[in-house]
Amino acid sequence: MSRICTICGKKPAAGRTIMRRGLAKIKGGVGQRITGVSRRRFLPNLKTVRAIVDGKKKRIRVCTKCLKAGKVKKAV
Repeated sequence: MSRICTICGKKPAAGRTIMRRGLAKIKGGVGQRITGVSRRRFLPNLKTVRAIVDGKKKRIRVCTKCLKAGKVKKAV
């Protein structure tokens, strides 16, 4: 199952985490140095919802932003 919102098409975004050491100059140190950079993924906040799609009840994966905005008609 892919991590993609069926309504807006939101999917994972790539990014980095930066590791630093040292005391900041503003705090009286000599400044921070970057010691490592590792790749990471920002995953969308997806929920599995029973919704009405084309007049039928169906399970779809939807991001919480679409749920809050009311773009999904939930099945009762």
